[in-house]
Amino acid sequence: MHLKVSVLVPNCVAYSTADMNTLKNKKYWLFDMDGTLTRGMHDFDAMRVALRLPEGTPILEALANMEPTEAAQKRRELDDMELQMAAEAQPQPGCTELLQYLSDTGARLGIVTRNGRQIADVTLQACDLDKFFTAESIISRDCCTPKPDPAGIHLLLSRWQGDASQAVMVGDYLFDLETGRRASVTTVHMDVDGVFAWPDMTDVKVQSLPELLDLLR
Repeated sequence: MHLKVSVLVPNCVAYSTADMNTLKNKKYWLFDMDGTLTRGMHDFDAMRVALRLPEGTPILEALANMEPTEAAQKRRELDDMELQMAAEAQPQPGCTELLQYLSDTGARLGIVTRNGRQIADVTLQACDLDKFFTAESIISRDCCTPKPDPAGIHLLLSRWQGDASQAVMVGDYLFDLETGRRASVTTVHMDVDGVFAWPDMTDVKVQSLPELLDLLR
């Protein structure tokens, strides 16, 4: 049975007691990074242009379909772009408070990102969020097939010996929600614009991390 929550307007949310209790009882919290824990900085259209990739094609998938030598060069270019953005990353409002609350309640915290591992580490350090995550709880594209493949969630839950029924995936984009759905975990869509596209992939809708924290308290 999937959790259903409707956001009416900012700070005016229709949640049932059962919905709130369902999230409160979750033990394993997995987060996307860019645009979720951190402010969105990636202009993917501009990045595709700089990398000379087809318009509208996800970058990692475009690289996977290239000849190996060309793909390796473009991956180096991509890493350089993302490392620069990582060094300038800023935390999403309310991020530290949410992660601290979850840590204090005994939840396990993890990252599932399409970024490379070095980029993930630099991003978390720039935002002073690295203290919330152990080395083995950060799953990058260097660990396994990237989102929307659920391999990252499966790997992290395996490391924790955790059950999918007790896990939550929080993200701002379709790949995050699809990954969570395919891994049979509860999905939380954080959309600062309140559009909430992909309702069939979403269990809980919030417009901010403070709103999610309010739901848990």
